[in-house]
Amino acid sequence: MPTHSTSTTRPSMVSVQPGSFQVNRPRSPDDVIEMITENNIEIVDLRFTDLPGLWQHFSLTLPEINPGLFSEGAGFDGSSIRGFQEIHESDMLLKPDPTTAFIDTEYDVPTLAMICDVFDPVQQRPYSRDPRYVARKAESYVTQSGIADICYFGPELEFFIFDSIRYAQDQHCGYYFVESAEGEWTSGRDEGAYGGGNLGYKPRYKEGYFPVPPHDTLQDIRSEIVLELMEAGIQVEIHHHEVSTAGQNEIDMRFAPLLRMADNVMIYKYICKNVARRFEKVATFMPKPIFADNASGMHCHQSLWQEGKNLFFDPSGYALTSQMCRWYIGGLLQHAPALMAFCAPTTNSYKRLVPGYEAPVNLAMSQRNRSAAARIPMYSEAANAKRVEFRCPDPSANPYLAFAAMLMAGMDGVEKKIDPGEPLDKNIYDLPPEEARKVKQVPGSLEESLQALEEDHAFLLKGDVFTRDVIDTWIEYKRKHEIDPVRLRPHPWEFHLYFDI
Repeated sequence: MPTHSTSTTRPSMVSVQPGSFQVNRPRSPDDVIEMITENNIEIVDLRFTDLPGLWQHFSLTLPEINPGLFSEGAGFDGSSIRGFQEIHESDMLLKPDPTTAFIDTEYDVPTLAMICDVFDPVQQRPYSRDPRYVARKAESYVTQSGIADICYFGPELEFFIFDSIRYAQDQHCGYYFVESAEGEWTSGRDEGAYGGGNLGYKPRYKEGYFPVPPHDTLQDIRSEIVLELMEAGIQVEIHHHEVSTAGQNEIDMRFAPLLRMADNVMIYKYICKNVARRFEKVATFMPKPIFADNASGMHCHQSLWQEGKNLFFDPSGYALTSQMCRWYIGGLLQHAPALMAFCAPTTNSYKRLVPGYEAPVNLAMSQRNRSAAARIPMYSEAANAKRVEFRCPDPSANPYLAFAAMLMAGMDGVEKKIDPGEPLDKNIYDLPPEEARKVKQVPGSLEESLQALEEDHAFLLKGDVFTRDVIDTWIEYKRKHEIDPVRLRPHPWEFHLYFDI
């Protein structure tokens, strides 16, 4: 199997010692050029995110790398990018952010990667539909408000690693096949064709959290992902198997400012997918690929700070939270239906957000309680640890748009002093029917979430963080390219239900 490499051709950007983590990030174009020289870099890869949230890239040779690249940019065809330009306005520019440079260990050729901002070359200003620009404006909005000077995000991304995946749909057939040596459904399979007899130890449905090997077959792969994340300058706190059978995993990064964390999420997904591929497996951030077992979420921990002080902490408040924290939660809960259009942005997302299961569909606040949408973790009484965990998002989200939307909802709550309601410190799923009916829930489909966004988006327009152009394009894209194609195709289970009618 592949092993972690620390060869001289793929040097580390970080210095790691027990109890410490140091990131040597470049700060200027000159720092990047020095980094290229010191590490014998041969190719520079420029990256940006399309509107749905997939990384795009192209590569430059060293003669093209000079300080002017950072101010003048490099051109590309914006009409070929999802959610971007029309054919008659296709010319766009990428301007690299030097603070994002990292050595990409996924390539054999020594390569340095940088995340870029998208610019309109005619107007010479940032492009409104660049997701990174939306996140940057959200950070600026917080600072300009005077309420706080920084917002920290700490997402917990869950994902699956399968042995293989096959799927197809056309006019006369539709199917998918998931293969995983960990899948409980393989307990009776003759695995001679897979390199030996059936070795057992298949995590049972909903029991993948978290036995040691041999049940957990993915420890080394996760560890390899963690080491490469740290080489890319991302501090990682923990990794483990998750609840679902068939290889569900979680790797948690240490919290960071909003824009930096959104960048980190893109690097995280990229490294997970590529390391899995090197092990001849496949990683997916699709929320619900397995029926009748847990889906993958992206619980998002959030807090506002001012001059190094956590504004969400109050030793005398409910669950040690401040009034500001509770107002922030009020904003998240009030705007949650619209938020889901960005935080749970796929038709598959709503296979996870189903009432009565473990998914956090209930729009309530609680301490410790994982059945509430807004949870206040109680692991520590330290002031710096106090935050809200918004549990509805999933990892199919574009992190730049999702984080920005959550922040704007929370800020709206603070500005308007929105009351989140009384805490529900009990299992909401076990409430009597008359009580349960009083608890609002997230929408049950992507179409419902898009309708909620159409009706409730003024909070996103504050400070020109989101523009109507971004919101309208998002809604149009989702309906045309995702909702309608799924709605128009027969589902395999419909044959089971209706073929003999």
